Parts: sequence; structure tokens; C-alpha cells
Amino acid sequence: MTGGVGDGRRGGGAGRWRTAGRTAVRVLTVWAVSTLTLLLLAGLLPDFQLQSADGDSLTRTALTAAWAAGAFGLLTALVWPLAVRALLLVPALVLGLLAFFLNGSLLLVALWLIPDGRGAADPETAVVVAAVMSAVASATSTALAVRDDDAYRRRLYRLTGRTRPRDPRSAPAPGTVFLQLDGVGHRALRDAVADGLMPTVAGWLDAGHRLTPWRTDWSSQTGASQLGILHGSNEDVPAFRWYEKDTGRVMVSNRPASAVELQRRAVRRTGDDGLLSLDGASRGNLFSGGADEVALVLTVAARRGRRNRSRAGYFAYFSDPANAVRTAGSLVGEVVREVVQSTRSRLRRETPRIPRGGTYPFVRAFATVVERDVVVAAVMGDMLAGRTAVYADLVAYDEVAHHSGPRGRDTDQVLRRLDRAVGLIARVAEHAPRPYRIVLLSDHGQSPGETFEGAYGLTLKDLVRAGCGLPVSRRAGRTRSGAEARAAARDALRSALHRPVETGGEEERELPARPSEPVVLASGNLGLVSFPDVPHRLTKEEIDRRHPALLRTLAQHPGIGFLLVASAEHGSVVLAGDGVEVPVAQLADDGPLAVFGRGAADAVRRTDGFPHVADIMVNSMYDPATGTVHAFEEQIGSHGGLGGEQARPFLLSPPELSPPVAEGEELVGAERVHRVLRRWLREGDGPQVPLERPAGSQEISPPQTEAESLLPVEGPVVPDKNH
Repeated sequence: MTGGVGDGRRGGGAGRWRTAGRTAVRVLTVWAVSTLTLLLLAGLLPDFQLQSADGDSLTRTALTAAWAAGAFGLLTALVWPLAVRALLLVPALVLGLLAFFLNGSLLLVALWLIPDGRGAADPETAVVVAAVMSAVASATSTALAVRDDDAYRRRLYRLTGRTRPRDPRSAPAPGTVFLQLDGVGHRALRDAVADGLMPTVAGWLDAGHRLTPWRTDWSSQTGASQLGILHGSNEDVPAFRWYEKDTGRVMVSNRPASAVELQRRAVRRTGDDGLLSLDGASRGNLFSGGADEVALVLTVAARRGRRNRSRAGYFAYFSDPANAVRTAGSLVGEVVREVVQSTRSRLRRETPRIPRGGTYPFVRAFATVVERDVVVAAVMGDMLAGRTAVYADLVAYDEVAHHSGPRGRDTDQVLRRLDRAVGLIARVAEHAPRPYRIVLLSDHGQSPGETFEGAYGLTLKDLVRAGCGLPVSRRAGRTRSGAEARAAARDALRSALHRPVETGGEEERELPARPSEPVVLASGNLGLVSFPDVPHRLTKEEIDRRHPALLRTLAQHPGIGFLLVASAEHGSVVLAGDGVEVPVAQLADDGPLAVFGRGAADAVRRTDGFPHVADIMVNSMYDPATGTVHAFEEQIGSHGGLGGEQARPFLLSPPELSPPVAEGEELVGAERVHRVLRRWLREGDGPQVPLERPAGSQEISPPQTEAESLLPVEGPVVPDKNH
């Protein structure tokens, strides 16, 4: 396996002795608890005995219980893995019944082994006692090993029968595992390695892995990036959420019905099912990538019925009581950790800060514990099954960074646990039937900063409504920024109303049309304003006629970096403060977008060509000295637009794979990343997917593929996945 754990490994005899000591303590504790359980059951169940007919002393009865518990535990450890492998093809219900009978039989054998025949139970009682014993022993053992990854890994090996590393001389072609660390930017990863938070990644870098930054599109968020990475096209995805005038609906990337439609469009546009279309597995993603094996994939969640496998990973994982206890213990710990951290932040009056009460501690615990454990277990199962390509998303960092900020004690702890998960996957890969190349990547980064509302006292929606002359919330109206917005709107409106318009030699005042209610949506620090009563994309001239104060109010606001609007005269233009107006065709990196870095002009130009670009695209300000932006959502770590680390994710690849790009060349856009990953799959004799788009695939819809057959848009829609 390439990509070993490096510094993350325990080394030397001292580590082995510590591991042996922990194992011994765990075995003795489980044995003691099982003995007490047997004594309790013997007192409660009349048909279950641990004494001779004449009765025994308490000490002798306890020794008998200890003998029975030890014999039962030993038989279970020896027989159960063999039975599981022998019964893999038995239907689940039948297997469940056989498990009860098998456990009961093992208990009867254990009682038979007690000296002097002091143990006895009816067959029916033996089944009950065995079930209780198994549950108690499993719960106790797992509770003791909640944070012991080695114990979890060894247990997985026993259940799969792979107790020895793979023989490299007989290994088939290598497989590839792509692990997406959601929201971890290039700089965040480097800093975490330098601070000693991620020893596994540090070991890989020392071993020669390549760390390559790449640049996202204007829409720097999971929906656009992962669609491009997995399906080769993120065309017409202007943001995380946007309004489509032709369909009259709001598209939200992490809403099942929207994700289904986005994947369908990408498949039709490229003529290919996706990166994982041959012998692939998709775990915890928004999109399937064309994989046959899916778990916790949002595009499958929109379908109800027998073929809905989106939650199969949960059922498979929690059907094992040991997994349930392991994850439940960590879940409770994470809820407590979040409550303590948020309370400490509030008491210290740390800024910026957003509310973290209500159900958020449980949302965080679900993302950082439950989803992580289920996805990691699924990936390890995929490797032990020998699948060719696996793509999995670990969302923990992104969730915490939104509420706690991209850097700090909260996110440091998450990065440590992510590194442990990566190291565990790497160690399991050594026992897989084929070698695996593990590639780490991210879909975007995170930029810090106070929210737009926190900095200026009003939301983007309030600002837009003020510019349109519409009522705003009372809170916004009372703030200084709200008053300034209204004053700016009045001044702009007064100026517009006194602008002469030549018509037949007479001077008259051109009044704006009756305003419609705008749709204002936020995607991190990217805002979108659409007017649903007009079927086409409004031009700057049309917007000025309808709402003379709007564009000036937005462009002059200190919290806004620039606007993108169409123009009847110049095609499309970028508007910024001080009256700056530059046609998109003439944009360059040294123009009004210079503060946003190289490539910003090209990113804006590409989005301007999307069919569903909003009437007004709004990007918040960006301070290059501090790296801060202002999210239009309630997030102090955000992504979605241009500005700072949010647009600089990373790609970490083992040295045996070819370089992602030539030396001195920059990796730009999620679609380009898709082509790199496809090349790497071909280098390992993995899935073969088309290199070029088939001629005419843009205009002609190909026959419905297997991936498309899983993507209906009819029927009820389940609630949004946590973002």
C-alpha cells in the first residue's frame, strides 16, 4: 500500500507493551462484567443454574460463573468469525435467527465444560442468556476501546478473515481511494502539518507525496466542486443555491431533488456516468459519480423504494452493536465538547462569534462522529472487498469551521481526528487483497470573517430591499448601516429621477416600473439577486429603470467587493465602488478584481456565460491583509465566492502517480481535477472512461444510463442533508 502512516505509527517495543497491556486490561474487565452478568441472570431465571443441587458458597458460585463466562467468551471468539464467513450468503433474517441459536449452543457448550456439572440451562433459556451475555460483553469491550483504533481494526480483520498483510508478490493491479477532507484548504493543511496536528499526512509528505494547490471556480462550494470532480462538468452551477427563472424553483446543492437534477444534467452534458462508473464506490457524497456501490449519497436519497441505498451505510454499520456503542460514546463526548467550547467562547467574549445553541451540538456531533465513522467503515469495507475506485467525503472540518472559524482549538481537534481516520484507513489497506493508492483532496477551503449582518447590522436581503425602496426589518432599519443604506437609496433615487431622458425634443422624468419582490439568496460570501417576474436576465439598464438606487446602493457598500450584471451596451459589466464599471470582456487580473488574486477575472467571465446566472451576482469584500470576508449567511468560516483561502483547496498524491500538472502550471477548476483523477485511474489499470466529450453530446441527449435510471425527480423529497 502506498501512502503509509509514517509518523502516525506506533514504534518500538514500548508501544507493543502498551498495546498488550491495554488489551489485557480490556479482556479482564470484560470477563469480570460477564461474570457478574451470569450471576445476575442465574438469580433471575429459574431455569438457569450455576450451583450444584446441594448448593454452593458464594465464592464457589462466583468461580463457576467466571469459568462459564471465560469459556463462552473463548468459544465466541473462535467460532463466531468462522460462522459469519460461512453464512455470508444466507438471507439477513435467517442469519439473525441462526445467530441466536448459535449463541445459545455456544453457551450450552460452555456450561458443559464447567467442572462437576454445576452449570445447566434449558435450550430456550440458553438462547436468552447468550443474547444478554453477547450484548453486555460487546458493549463493555467497545466502551473500553472507543478511542482505540487498533482494537477496532483488529476486530474488523477478524470478521473479514484478513489477519495478515497482503503478499505483494501476488497482488493484482492497484486500486485508488480518494478521500475528500471537506473544506480543508491548502494553507489549513500545511499549517496543521507544521503544528503537529496531522502526523499521518506529515509522514506522507516526508515520504515524497506531492501537495498541490488548485483553484476553484467562482462558486467555491461542495456542490460545484464535487459535481465537477465526480462527473466532469459543473457548467451552470453559479452558487450553492440559486433561482432558475425558466423552472420557477430555487436550486439548493444539498437538497436531494436538486442534486439529482444537477447530476442528470452533468451526465447528459458529458455523455459519461462519472469517475466511479466501473467497479467504484461512492461514500458520503452529494453525487454518485456513477458508482454501483453507494452509501449516504444524496442523489439516491430522492428515491423511495427498494433501490434507495442512500442510508444502507447506516444500517450496515449500526447492525453491529459494537459499532453502535463505539459511535454512541463518541457522539455523547462530541455533544459535551461542543457545549463546553461554545460556553468558553461566550464567556471569553471571543469575536467573531455566532450562536451555537439549540440543536447545533447534535448536528455537529452527527457530522463529526456518526458520518465520519460510517463513511470510514464503508471505505475500509470497500478496500477489503478489493474495489477498484472509492471516493468518500469526510465533512467534519467544514461543519465545525462554519460555526467556530477555520482556525482555533475547535478545528484543531477535528483535524487531529481526521488524521487518525486517514491513518486507520491506510493501515487497513495493508490487509486488502490489492494494493491501494490513497489520494487526499479537498473541494474548497474556508475564509474567516464576521458575518455581513454582524459587521453592518443588516442582511444582504435588507440592503437589496432598501435599494429597491421596499420595507426592511425593524432591526435593520434602526441600525446605522440600515439608515445609511436608506439614505444612499434616497440619494441615488433622487439623482435618477432628475436625469433627463430625450423623447421627441421634450424633457420628462422617467419613473421606475412598479418594483417586484426580489429573490435574494446567499451562498457563503456570494449573494444572488433575481427578479422572478421577468423571464430573462435583466440588464443593468433595465434594473436602473426599475430600481434606480439598487445597483449604486450595493456597489458603494463597504461590505461588498463587486457586482456582476448584464448590460445591453457592454455585454456584461463588473461594478465596484467609486463608480468603477468594467466590461467583462475587458476584465484582467490587474483590474477591479486584482485584490481577489490571479484567475478571478476568468472565473467571473466563465460564470457570466451560465444560463442560470442571477440578475445580480454579489461578492463580498475581501481584505488580503487579514484574509477575511463577510458571509451573507450566519457563518464565521465561509466559502462560496471569491476571496482568500476558500478558493484554494489541495490535492495530495503518492509519488508513484504522475504529477497533476506540469511544473510551473496551475491546476484550475474542478473539471480539470476530474481529468487528473481519471488519468490516475488509467495509470493503475482502473476504470476506463472517455477522455474526450463525444461529438454532439451537448446537443443530443444520450440513451438513459444506469446512473440516470437511479435519479428520478418524481415523488416526495426528503429533508436537506446538513451543510
